[in-house]
Formats: sequence, C-alpha cells, structure tokens
Amino acid sequence: MTAADDWRAARRYLDGHRHALGAAAVRRYPGLARIPGTTALTRTAWLPSAPIPLDDVRLAWDDAPEPPAVTGEGPEAAGVRAGYPTYAAALAALAPPRLLEDRYTYRLTGLPGLPGPLTYGPGSYFAGLNTGEAMAHELAAAVLAGRDPVTAALPLRDAVGDPTDPGRRPMTTAISVLTLRHDPRDGTAAFPLHRRDASGVAHAGGLDQVLPVGVFQPSGTTAATRRADLDLWRCAVREYAEELLGAPEDYPEPFDYDRWPPYRALTDARADGRLRAYLLGVATDPLTAATDLLAVTVIEAGTFDRVFPALTRSTLEGTLTGPVPFTPESVREIVTSTPIQPAGAAVLTLADRHRRRIGG
Repeated sequence: MTAADDWRAARRYLDGHRHALGAAAVRRYPGLARIPGTTALTRTAWLPSAPIPLDDVRLAWDDAPEPPAVTGEGPEAAGVRAGYPTYAAALAALAPPRLLEDRYTYRLTGLPGLPGPLTYGPGSYFAGLNTGEAMAHELAAAVLAGRDPVTAALPLRDAVGDPTDPGRRPMTTAISVLTLRHDPRDGTAAFPLHRRDASGVAHAGGLDQVLPVGVFQPSGTTAATRRADLDLWRCAVREYAEELLGAPEDYPEPFDYDRWPPYRALTDARADGRLRAYLLGVATDPLTAATDLLAVTVIEAGTFDRVFPALTRSTLEGTLTGPVPFTPESVREIVTSTPIQPAGAAVLTLADRHRRRIGG
C-alpha cells in the first residue's frame, strides 16, 4: 500500500469510529477536568455556577496575538500528512468532503474564565484542521495499526499537550446551541438533533449533535465585517438560518442584519422575552480538540413555529431528527447511549443541570 492508501484507510477508520476513539482519547488526559458524565474536557473557570445571559458574555479583539506553539506544519505532524504540506491539503487531495473551504475564522487566544473576556484574533478554518483533525487521524491510525490508544507515542498529540490551552495550537471555536422549543401551556420543551454526514463534513461525521452549530466566524472578508461580526448572537442566527431554514452560507457585504427577517424576528423575540439565550460553559473534544461555546436558547413555541414553519430536514452537512422531549430521562439516554459529539453531550448535561434557571 502507498502512503496515500494508508492515509485513506486511517481516515475511513476515523470517520467510522469517532465515538469510540473519543472515549479512548479522553483517557490520555487524566489530569484535566471533564464535564461529568461526558468525555468533554473543560476547565473549572469555564463552567459558571449559573447560566450566563448571552448579552453578558464579553469578547475582546487582539490584532496580533502570539503564534500558537504547534501549527501542524512541523515534523511532529509529518506522519499524518501523507507527503502533503498540511493535513488540510492531504484531506483536499485524498478524501475531500462536500464542504471543505478555508474560510476566515476567529481564533481564541485567551479565556481565563467566564463571562470573559474571551480574546480572539485572526484565524482560519484550515489552521484548526491542521492540528485538530490531524490529531484525531493520528490516533485512528495508531488504533488501526493495533497500538494502544492510551499509551502509544503520538508525536502531534504529544506536542500539543493540553488541548484546553489556547496557546498550544490554533484554537478555532464553534458555538453549539441547544434549541428548546418551549410550550408555556404545559411547561414542556423539545429539541431537534442533527446527524452529521461523514461524506459532507470534515469534522465529526457520523455523530449526532444539537443544532444549530457553527464555527465562530464573520459573514464576510473585509476588516470592517470581521470586527462587526465578533458577536455570538449574529453567528448563532446565521447558523439558525442555514441549518433550520436551508439558507446559503454566503452573505452580501456589508450585510444589514437589521433588515434580514430571521435576525429581526429572533432578535425581537429576545427583546420581549419570547426567546432567552444563555452560555452554559466551554468544552473541548478530547479526540479532535474542537472547542465549543455551549449555549442554549429557550424559544416560546408560537415564536418558534412562526420563524421556522417548515424545518429543513436534510442539508449538505447531514440530517435533522427529532423533536426529542427535553426530560432528564431523554437527556440521560442520549448522552449515555447514542453517538453524540462531546459538545452535544456537554450542553445537554449542563442544560439539564440548570433547567430551572433557564426555564426549559
């Protein structure tokens, strides 16, 4: 077999065994905090004692942050690049998913605790793949070769070290939003889930996830847009439109949010209390080092049905399922018995813990 053949075999194994590989990966970090009942890594300061209203989360900007210690372009990652300069280049050449584009992202460079500030600087989607997905690939290749995933020497993963340290690698973050459709007549709530398609996405294919979820990034490329869109709510609403309404990912620039119907409707609902949005914490996937801001929105049922009258059930990224009743029993079943992403398990667990505070 050629190096390319070996690489493809390891990538197929990764996409077919992400849940089990994540369970193995977390055992390499016995000294790091975890969100109880999940494999999601975190830090004590990243878990507030009560939900934080999204408006209270503070963000800061750093034009010229220190470069990360590991980028995935050095010799420590040579074994997962199949001769290509980066992991993203290998993925594009050898097994490209339908969605693979190097868009500008915000790179998290500092997070001492919540409600912040979360300090961000310039980043790119491929920079995150070159370490995160490459680390996952490295572990998958080791398991496929019969090596112990906990004790095997993994040069890239070992070089990165603590995956919750923003200084060790390009920390691209996503916002994972648990969406609760709340019926005030009987106090019940339910939520949709998303099964991600491994042939369509570069990350977390084959796993379930809450939705919407999206990389924290601006809607455009200009410096003005990059600064104006350093806003968690704007990012979340774009993901709502893309994942629940089937809207395209490309936006005119400059983009007028206030004249955009989904944004106006959801923002007005926040203003008068028909929608509540909270940040519950931050967590890191032990397999891919993907770091997610864990959020929940509680949307009054009538408002939800008006804004999302016909949910898009299938997208380029996967298939929507549910609704699932938001009960302690259903949360426990999903977290313990389904192949759900660590971020999804974490936000469900935290929302269940705080259900009285969030009013779900």
